[in-house]
Amino acid sequence: MEYSGYNKTVVNFNKGVNLVKLIKELYDYREMIFSLVRKDLRGRYKGSVLGFLWTFINPLFQLIIYTIAFSFILPSPIEKYYLHLFVALIPWIFFSSSLQGGANSIMAAKNLVTKIYFPREVIPISYVTSCFVNMLLTFVIIFAVVILSGIKLNFLAVLCLPLIMSAEYMMALGLALFFSAITVFFRDMEHILSIITMAWIYLTPVLYPIDMIADQNIQKLFYLNPMTSVIVAYRDILYYAKVPDFSTFIMAFAFGIISLIFGELVFSKLKRRFAEVL
Repeated sequence: MEYSGYNKTVVNFNKGVNLVKLIKELYDYREMIFSLVRKDLRGRYKGSVLGFLWTFINPLFQLIIYTIAFSFILPSPIEKYYLHLFVALIPWIFFSSSLQGGANSIMAAKNLVTKIYFPREVIPISYVTSCFVNMLLTFVIIFAVVILSGIKLNFLAVLCLPLIMSAEYMMALGLALFFSAITVFFRDMEHILSIITMAWIYLTPVLYPIDMIADQNIQKLFYLNPMTSVIVAYRDILYYAKVPDFSTFIMAFAFGIISLIFGELVFSKLKRRFAEVL
């Protein structure tokens, strides 16, 4: 029993050392991460006439379409439904694009992976970060629309925005690490994920408010969905102009941390074989 306990202590210590080593390595390769993020952001609209302006034009046109659809074609009883949807949809787009694009990130960078050494985590980190920066830029449109809609922002609630963004970033990165590693060995995962994310949005209160689910027991089940607490928090801050419940923050951060740890554990286990499989 003592010997077994000693082995567990040694394993835990080694894991801790490996984690510290990884963090130090990622810091050493921070310039590579920044370079890949810049490359991805510039490459999104490369060759187009309007270029980087599409970052703002895309969400603006989405907003116009939703306003027309849910004001005239399919009128919703929810006041300012276009805004109710928009403030949840933009974070969802970040999450789903991080998930699907992040899953394919190692495959897309296989020339780098097979030729030079660097922490493989750099690839999914840079992809998710570029998606995150794109979402931050889109928030310029969100804030403009919120103010023009006549909603008075709660300053204390807005201060909570970086917290919920951090929780979502950790969740997106953790899942991107996990699926990018799995996709190297199971190529169909890329296509499976597109189906999963298509279904996932309907199981998340993006298109509807969580209060629409009258049965409290079923509503509690919806909170087992990692993105539910995140979307509820965004909507509380930007639509209802209130500070989200503390429990919402706790759940969002718990899911974010768990996703990040689990994703890195799987990624670190599988990355040793990336070069030979690719």
